[in-house]
Amino acid sequence: MAVTINTLFDEDTISTRVEDLAAEIARSNPDNLLVVAVLKGSFIFAADLVRAMHRAGLEPEMEFIHLSSYGAGTVGSENIRILRDVESDVNGRDIILVDDILESGRTLSFACQRLLDRGAKSVRIAALLDKPQSRKISISADYIGFACPDKFVVGYGMDMGHAWRQLPFIGYVVPENDPETRDNEGD
Repeated sequence: MAVTINTLFDEDTISTRVEDLAAEIARSNPDNLLVVAVLKGSFIFAADLVRAMHRAGLEPEMEFIHLSSYGAGTVGSENIRILRDVESDVNGRDIILVDDILESGRTLSFACQRLLDRGAKSVRIAALLDKPQSRKISISADYIGFACPDKFVVGYGMDMGHAWRQLPFIGYVVPENDPETRDNEGD
């Protein structure tokens, strides 16, 4: 299927917001901080965020958890699979769980509970995008980059069927036969 990608948040807007989020996190005075990035979608956001945390005076350690609820599709499922787990000891640690988008809440709720069950002192969520209209589980992010409209987004690490992760901006997908595509012709 042919699609058009329309820009939702450009590079400069994202960069400024990531710096602001890092400053917010630094002001919360986390102790023995461990940043856990949820792979794959958050990898660019997490990298930019930990560099911004360094500039804000924090020296977090970095870990990864790879969870899957989408596969190659565009709609999340209730089945969450652990493809790679956090290897570090999380006992007594303050954790910032970093994800690209808080949508249904299932994946982040699962990850939070897993880390708490392993003895984390606290688990706070930093989500680049928040899509509360899609929430299936009562969960909220402690640090939010942007509110996300009810559109399928790609870029800045997020994909559709493993495509468009490399885009330096966040865009939304518009099928070629969608009237919105015709409205944007000539822009």
